[in-house]
Amino acid sequence: MKRKLLNLAILAATGSFGGQALAAGFIEDSTAKLELRNFYFNHDFRDTDTQTQDEWGQAFLLNVQSGFTQGVVGVGVDATYTLGVKLDAPGARSIFPADSDGEAVDNFSRGGLTGKVRLSRTEARYGILTPKLPILWSNDGRMLPQLFEGGQITSNEVDNLTLTGGQIEHVVGRMSSNFTGMAIAGGSQQSNHLRFAGGDYKGIKDLTLQYYFANLEDYYDQHFLGALHSLPLGPGVLKTDLRYFRTTSDGKNAERAAGYLASTNGSGNDGELDNSTWSARFTYALGGHALTLGYQQVSDDSIFTQLNQGGLVNEGAGGTSTYVITDSLVQNFTYAGERTLLGGYAYDFTALGVPGLNASVTWLKGDQIKTAVGSDREEWERDIVLSYAVQGGTFKGLGVAWRNGVLRSDVLGDIDHNRLTVSYTLPIW
Repeated sequence: MKRKLLNLAILAATGSFGGQALAAGFIEDSTAKLELRNFYFNHDFRDTDTQTQDEWGQAFLLNVQSGFTQGVVGVGVDATYTLGVKLDAPGARSIFPADSDGEAVDNFSRGGLTGKVRLSRTEARYGILTPKLPILWSNDGRMLPQLFEGGQITSNEVDNLTLTGGQIEHVVGRMSSNFTGMAIAGGSQQSNHLRFAGGDYKGIKDLTLQYYFANLEDYYDQHFLGALHSLPLGPGVLKTDLRYFRTTSDGKNAERAAGYLASTNGSGNDGELDNSTWSARFTYALGGHALTLGYQQVSDDSIFTQLNQGGLVNEGAGGTSTYVITDSLVQNFTYAGERTLLGGYAYDFTALGVPGLNASVTWLKGDQIKTAVGSDREEWERDIVLSYAVQGGTFKGLGVAWRNGVLRSDVLGDIDHNRLTVSYTLPIW
């Protein structure tokens, strides 16, 4: 069955039933895997009447990747399909979309195809994407991942330089089946153009320099500068991570048009985006130990923002990842004016002869928060992560992870948060 399906795909890609010679790389380099993800989620609002979110589901994530046809121009097709099945989801929803009665649906699914073309050291893709870029980071922190639809080109024609550019047109949220346009937190109007470009330069030993630009039409322009450096220091290694974002309004957000404004803003308090955010994080790794210290500062005029579907009504598309050092289990510490100090400790038990076992604890403290209803507010969060992945033998591919977060915030309130994931990745071929 695998061979028949792949042969049909390559025949469609080459446009000729005589192109079997071209199909060799397409088939031989293909892979397929199915991830089974059992996911429990608990979000407990400690000091309000808001109902605790308590849900349990089973996810199936199928990922099929072809190789490329042989020749100067290689062609391929990838396929993604995800399915979430409700096991128990009373009350409020956090990982399942709602049916017509407002209850969590029994199951939901989404997916699609990605066509790809490779020429020399440049690759173009169009279809389902899961980008991991400073200006656009696909979230996979719930039962089903966030998926994007659009086109992307990645080029490595110049040694030590990776250039990336593209346009995103639609996105499907973590608890939705529907592809929608894009917005920001608080924005209720959809944009269908997120254009981006940038690159990573690694021509200097142990140093990576980054620049990216993104425009979400009618919402914002965003510039990013980054630097990553590793320095041998004594018996260990000191890793430095520097990031700077400059975000300004675009189109209808600049015009203060209804439906295009940020939900929470700073001293301006009019919903227009005008933000600078910088951060520095230092990690010293020695053996299995890693000690981290960091600081982040958000300017006063508006919140830091990246794409977020939270304002789109009844789409279940809210929630995303932001490429800031403070993006945590419960909060991301990006209110206007917020200054955040973070510290963390992680241990890799490989050093004690238990490969695959990892533990970490992170603490964040933010203050000087400015919102529409007050200034100089504070919040703190403590996160614990414990995970184990079987490295070999019969149960290779089995993983277990527990994530616990405690947030105490003058803005969001007091929240206790837990996620338990049991996953198994099954190679199909």
